[in-house]
Amino acid sequence: MTRLHCKENLREEDMFAWYRDLTERERNTFWGCFAGWAVDAMDAQLFSFVLPVLIVAWGMKTAQAGYLATATLLSAAIGGWACGYLADRFGRARIMQFTILWFCAFTFLAGFAQDFQQLMVLRIMQGLGFGGEWAAGAVLMGEIIRAEHRGKAVGTVQSGFGVGWSAAAILAGLVLAHLPQEYGWRVLLMIGVLPGVLVLYLRRKIEEPEIFVKTRAHVEKTGTRPGLGAIFQPETLRITILSSLLAFGVIGVGGAIVNWLPTFMKTVRELSPSTSGYYVFVVTGGSFFGFLASAYLSDRLGRRRTFQLFLLCSWLITIAYMFLPLSGWPLVVLGAPFGFFTIGNYAALGPFFTELFPSAIRASGQSFAYNFGKAAGAVAVSTIGILAQYITLAEAIGLVALLGYSIAFVATLMLPETRGIQLTPGYEPLAPRPDSGVSSPPAEAAVVRARR
Repeated sequence: MTRLHCKENLREEDMFAWYRDLTERERNTFWGCFAGWAVDAMDAQLFSFVLPVLIVAWGMKTAQAGYLATATLLSAAIGGWACGYLADRFGRARIMQFTILWFCAFTFLAGFAQDFQQLMVLRIMQGLGFGGEWAAGAVLMGEIIRAEHRGKAVGTVQSGFGVGWSAAAILAGLVLAHLPQEYGWRVLLMIGVLPGVLVLYLRRKIEEPEIFVKTRAHVEKTGTRPGLGAIFQPETLRITILSSLLAFGVIGVGGAIVNWLPTFMKTVRELSPSTSGYYVFVVTGGSFFGFLASAYLSDRLGRRRTFQLFLLCSWLITIAYMFLPLSGWPLVVLGAPFGFFTIGNYAALGPFFTELFPSAIRASGQSFAYNFGKAAGAVAVSTIGILAQYITLAEAIGLVALLGYSIAFVATLMLPETRGIQLTPGYEPLAPRPDSGVSSPPAEAAVVRARR
């Protein structure tokens, strides 16, 4: 009994030993990116709680609400890809600082919108910064954290999404419950600018990764600067396509669910905005632990197997959550695993994408794949809104989600396993682990052609 107890303590201790093993530089980067991602998520998700209020206040149709979300996600995709390219040229930390100021400012300004058209423009501008923040931050984390801790550290940073989403749910519940709805939603959006100050303070000590500094020095010395289309060269095109499809099934579907969940709670489950906020809080709590679990498992089981496990469970939990007549406590209880699997699987994307793309075009490739998922998710959001005019909202969300999860699962079967790969300035996406069953393209050719 004593030996068993000791072994359990050792296993529990091992789960957190990686953080204690981080250097000061790694920890500064960890917390700076964690805070930025939390604020990023909070500002983005505040709108999901505002949306059902505006549907009533402005008489918007569900299709119009879907267009708002779609426009934001599309602009986030454009901003993310652009910021990824800029991060490859000017630095990960510098671009990351700029993006958080950008999206916080436009979240605040959205609180002054007087009609649908003004809100559309401001949401598009906000999306440009929202897409760019993680494009730079994920690459920064992936390049600074050591290989043995990369999955756990980068994945745990993404748990900041659950923290930010929870903060948005709490704020929405408090503000919308105690202020008249005609201006309560404005106050809710304006609050979003405040945490940005804290993030800028935490990020003052963040430095550029040595890998990036060496790669940029080589590029400037040789004059072989990669072009914007380098990720579409034959040697990297396959990885670009498959990682983008994986991102669609994980980010796109997850984003679509997140955007429609408060409306789903109000219209299908007939809950008030404040009450639905507390229900969503349970889902975000589940997502937080899902982030931690998938981050840990990605270093233990591998990137591909972790995604496959979470996607399969997401399939099953979505069927139950959307198609069963749940209410009351069953809805609350099932909300935790719903968030755990459908949102928690984000965590392994960061380290996986960092390891799939070569150093000179890492931010460009990673941000394109990540934001393709957002762009495809934008289409999914609008599709749900359109389908909801012919079938129930629950059926629309469920059908789109199940299709996206299936596409992502197929992509994992075709991508190489990258767990444990050491990143260097000349790193290329070859040498998959023996359990991947997938061969990679020649590395040297990709190094040369990346400059095109």
